[in-house]
Amino acid sequence: MENSSGREVVPNGGAAEGMGNGAANGRAVQALQRSFAEVQVILEKNRILIQEITQNQESLEAGGLSRNVALIRELNSNIARVVDLYNALSCSFSSSLTNGSAPAASDAAKGAYKRPRPTQ
Repeated sequence: MENSSGREVVPNGGAAEGMGNGAANGRAVQALQRSFAEVQVILEKNRILIQEITQNQESLEAGGLSRNVALIRELNSNIARVVDLYNALSCSFSSSLTNGSAPAASDAAKGAYKRPRPTQ
């Protein structure tokens, strides 16, 4: 079977030319899986934060509304972290396809590529 670039795809998801890198490919896949799992955990936390923010907003109580400031900051920080993780995933995936190198994928998944965060 061939992918869109005409390269033969093997059952483990790698390209035929990378078959000698079984352990390296396995490490890259594990790094990607860890990053996706971390993203899922953060997104679940965000869902809970959004529910609490909504409840506080609907109650119109001063304490809840002032708590929303901290909750929204946490939500913003979590969103920035998800963006960083997806950026690292994108870079590592591209790097592993281009170079066939799992170490680059592993480094990127650990957050080697960071975007600057705005100051508050």
